[in-house]
Parts: sequence; C-alpha cells; structure tokens
Amino acid sequence: MANEKDILNSSKAPEPVGAYPHARRVGNLLFLSGVGPRERGTKKIPGVELDEKGNIVSYDIEAQCRSVFQNVRNILEDAGSNWDNLVDVTVFLTNMKDDFATYNRLYAEYFKYNQPCRTTVEVNKLPTPIAIELKCIATID
Repeated sequence: MANEKDILNSSKAPEPVGAYPHARRVGNLLFLSGVGPRERGTKKIPGVELDEKGNIVSYDIEAQCRSVFQNVRNILEDAGSNWDNLVDVTVFLTNMKDDFATYNRLYAEYFKYNQPCRTTVEVNKLPTPIAIELKCIATID
C-alpha cells in the first residue's frame, strides 16, 4: 500500500480524469501520470474547437504542446521537483504525420538545456479530445 505522503496532486494542473494521482514518489524518483493540455477547473482544452457533440472540429497542436508542458511543470513544482529534473518523457501524439514537426520544434525549445530520454509514439485516440499527452519521470530531492 502506498504511503499517503508519496501520492501527490497539484493544485494547478487539471484534475485527473480517472482514479489516479498526478504523481507518485518512490525513493528519489517522481512518476507522473499521463498529463494532457486541459486547464484546471474546466474541460477547456487550449487550441481545441469542439462541435455540439464533443467531436474535434479543429485543434492547434502548438497551443496544446505549450499547455501540456506547463501542466507538467506545475505538477513537478507542486511535488517539490522541477523541469530540469526530468529524466524520461514518453509522448503520445494522435497525429504524428501532421503534428510531429511542430511538437518536435517546441520540445527542442522547452528542453534546450535539460535533455531527458524521450520516446514519441502515435496513438489512435486519447481519453479526452486532446492531441498530445506526456508521461514523465523526474528525480526529486
């Protein structure tokens, strides 16, 4: 059973869409659950336009990338870690063909000085109408 102090939730990141925490500490490692670009306290997704049935009409991958990177930063900081402590990032994109170049350019901007290991995969769909999700591991002091 997990120690309650090792289960971490951010007051700034969007609420999880399931029964999981934002992060969990194990020793000096911090494991983040999948993080998307939604805004806290709302279902709003930066850069996404939905129709009346909730289907994606259009989206801006740059706005989503910037938002998801900020959400990851918020979780790390609320957990007592920071962006520079990221050691591994797994990225899920729903449209590698159209979005990879923009995502890769922004990733290089955000990770200019800290270069964690990275895996990027295309998935058919994510749990909410988003185009990107990150799964991260960081160190924590």
